[in-house]
Amino acid sequence: MTHSAVITAANGPVVELNARLIDFSNDVGELASSKDVLAALHTVSTTGLPLNVLGAARLPIKANNLAAAQLGRSAFLHSSVPAGWWEEYAMLARSNFAPAIFLARSSLASFTWTETTRMLEPIGVDRWSVELGLKYGMRDGLTYAVGGRWVVGFWSPRDLSRILTHPARVLICAAASLAALRLEQLAGPDATRIGQRPRLTPREVAVLRMVSMGRQSVDIARALGLGAETVRSHLKKAQAKLGAHNRTQAACEALRQNLIP
Repeated sequence: MTHSAVITAANGPVVELNARLIDFSNDVGELASSKDVLAALHTVSTTGLPLNVLGAARLPIKANNLAAAQLGRSAFLHSSVPAGWWEEYAMLARSNFAPAIFLARSSLASFTWTETTRMLEPIGVDRWSVELGLKYGMRDGLTYAVGGRWVVGFWSPRDLSRILTHPARVLICAAASLAALRLEQLAGPDATRIGQRPRLTPREVAVLRMVSMGRQSVDIARALGLGAETVRSHLKKAQAKLGAHNRTQAACEALRQNLIP
């Protein structure tokens, strides 16, 4: 076998995946329902890969998880999703931070759930999404953000870290973007997702800025000439306005919304 033949054979799955993507791009505009869009996307993602479509959701500006999405209206699941997973996810997401969603919306790169867990090293309650996935046979997955408001998810019974190559991720993300665009057209405009930007006071912004720099409450109080209890009060108010569950998440959300200059 020649060297070029070896390269072609090695890239075979990517070549086939690219061909599926081309077919999908030509046909997606004619798909008449969210079910059809996700089914066609599933055909792409399962081409040579153990990668099932999870679904897609359109999120409000202030949301960093899928709890705010309404099934059938702004959230759409593929038929491969294990029964019961969505109900538990939506319930837990109301009061817990979702690392995969946050990272997908704040990064230009695409990371698998396993890679996200390794990077963020969540402990305790912050591992809820990982443990829930394992409960339903979702060993790994991929969450991709489109246009800052849509997230498209995939799941797999296998660890994807070494299976999902960079060329394959590029093609999958391209297919996810096409799917989200069509779902946006089918779902139509939704004025309720705009909402209002949280109005942080100058003190709250100052405190969050220092939190984003890794400063502790005692250091923040000393630097701003405030009492420690006052600093904690500003943080609690900022967390409530941003829908955050802790100071770190509040600082990250403020940065994402460009509230911290």
